[in-house]
Amino acid sequence: MSVRMSVDPLNPYADLGPHAYWRSAVADVGPFGLTGLWTPKFRILPKDRIVTAGSCFAQHIGRALAARGYHWLDAEPAPPFLTEEEARRFNYGIFSFRTGNIYTPRMLRQWLELAFGVGQISDEVWQDGGRFFDPLRPVIEPDGFASEAELRAAREGTLAALREAVTTAKVFVFTLGLTEAWVNAQSGLEYALCPGTVRGATFDRAVHVFRNSGFRPLLRDMQAAIKLLRARNPALKVLLTVSPVPLTATASGQHVLTATSHSKSVLRAVAGQLEAESSFVDYFPSYEIITHPVFRGMFYAPNMRSVEAQGVATVMQHFFADQARVFGPVKSRHKRKAAPGAVPFEDVKCEEELLGALAK
Repeated sequence: MSVRMSVDPLNPYADLGPHAYWRSAVADVGPFGLTGLWTPKFRILPKDRIVTAGSCFAQHIGRALAARGYHWLDAEPAPPFLTEEEARRFNYGIFSFRTGNIYTPRMLRQWLELAFGVGQISDEVWQDGGRFFDPLRPVIEPDGFASEAELRAAREGTLAALREAVTTAKVFVFTLGLTEAWVNAQSGLEYALCPGTVRGATFDRAVHVFRNSGFRPLLRDMQAAIKLLRARNPALKVLLTVSPVPLTATASGQHVLTATSHSKSVLRAVAGQLEAESSFVDYFPSYEIITHPVFRGMFYAPNMRSVEAQGVATVMQHFFADQARVFGPVKSRHKRKAAPGAVPFEDVKCEEELLGALAK
């Protein structure tokens, strides 16, 4: 028995293009036939100064842009006396400034508040064996600083680089990575890593508390961070991504797989809300390109966590193709020299991975 449908030609689905239907947009074309995944709000040209910060995957984006001839901004280059290997060891050329990974919106907000003298940030410093460690970036100097004065001078250099990057850039690319964090219950300072998992601080249950932020606080912190960015550079555009790299470990009590799903889902929702409410904020779907079931996990290394080179290449292929589709092709790209200390593909700095060494 056949079923006849009386279709109103004026219904809202009548004029939708092939991209709106799963069969024509996904099933019929397969993972490598996908097109038009992103309709960018603003054009990004090779000459534009582009800042990258955030979770580990932001490193891939920065390097891919630089390799294509785009002006990835290295606002805090390595000292000339360091070799490339030494520069990598001391975290130069990883992001646009030497903050290390910035996993959460609150961490980004803290760095911006420090850089621009806004709000009250705890002046905490860690010590271990006569060496000094910065709780906002405890592994930036593998052996710590020789003195507190040296630590503060190094941080001031990074804050100056952050100010320069924000005030002179055209595009600020930020990759959201985690919802989980550890916080000082007394001062409210959010740490880059849980105290006690790296050198410098001993874990204290009365002081160091776990926080797994939900949608509303994450959104508020990211809105505050963007407000700080735009206050110093009203023309700045913000491009958000979500890291496709799963959690190394979770303190939530959940299985790490479901904790990862929760964390990334909330971050994706925050990014979507920010994109929807601001003309100068956009979202690029690198997360979906790597993680969606249509790709069958093909872009992950055997550990099912690290993203392989083919995955990054596919992400950036969509980035450039959709920019060209919406705004037209870029006429010329002049290759730029790799930034001093630029890291090779296999040497991505991901501080969260240190937690994996604690597994029993």
